[in-house]
Amino acid sequence: MELGIRLPKYLVALAVLCVGSVLLAACAKDEPPAFPKGSWQQRVGKIRAAVKGDEADPAFAATWSGYRSHLQAITGLPVETFEASDYNGVIQAIASGQVDFANMGAGSYANVDTQVGGKVLPFLLIRQAEGNTGYYSALAVRAASPFRTLADLKGKTIAYIDFNSTSGYIYPRRELIKQGLDPERFFAKSIMAGGGTQALLAMMNGRVDAAMITVSAGTPETGFATGNHVSLARRGLINLDEMRIIWTAGPMPNSPYVMRTDRPQAFADVLRGALAMLPYEKPDVWASMGQAPGNDFHPVSRADYADIMAIRAEDISQRRSGSGE
Repeated sequence: MELGIRLPKYLVALAVLCVGSVLLAACAKDEPPAFPKGSWQQRVGKIRAAVKGDEADPAFAATWSGYRSHLQAITGLPVETFEASDYNGVIQAIASGQVDFANMGAGSYANVDTQVGGKVLPFLLIRQAEGNTGYYSALAVRAASPFRTLADLKGKTIAYIDFNSTSGYIYPRRELIKQGLDPERFFAKSIMAGGGTQALLAMMNGRVDAAMITVSAGTPETGFATGNHVSLARRGLINLDEMRIIWTAGPMPNSPYVMRTDRPQAFADVLRGALAMLPYEKPDVWASMGQAPGNDFHPVSRADYADIMAIRAEDISQRRSGSGE
């Protein structure tokens, strides 16, 4: 099953209409939809997604509430989300087949590819209104600190996001090495905060001198409209004037939506089509999920993440050999 190919619009519409006809029949009887014996709906039973996040975070809750309601309306199947406390939880859920699809960072997908190869493939990512399909790593410090450049952080402390985080660990470390810096020796100490929010708060609270965060919707020259710092500021947890970004790395491809390829092809087609139509057919739901006007989905394939997979493989090799210690 090739998940990277764009499905013709008329086939998506036909698939959705076929599902809709079953749902309408069930609604007329005021009972749960009864799908034909042997249909992909009967075989799948329910749609399961793995996500890394916190239900206490309003943005997270709104995003996945939007996906659940939309997918349930389109397919008639219950949608369950498996919430993992860390990146590895999402990796293992999709790699083991506990869930049907997931949204994860490119580095996490590279880890999954190492484990199961073509059993999991990327199929969509979110494209921003300006046409960008990538995002950046950013090194943030407190505005009141004396740190103005990367060189100023020599011998200081840093909070990364997670070993499996593309923007919060894998990619920026590779860029530091390309600049002639050994992250293990350049920084006096590093911690894994578990998320971009936690990394930024650790820095703002003085636990570390700098934090590696994720930013997007912009460039290093123009600034960034979205990111961990913007999300925290909107929640009133930080003041943007109290921090600054002194270094960036990127862009790297946006986090992919990945799917198990051992699911029925009809399921893959309908899922892809249902997600792709969401920004256009339900703009109110799309906006409630925190998406800016003009953002939509863009098809991707395994080849789009080749560079990240190579970086991930090299990082794992170095850690196993001890050369990265």
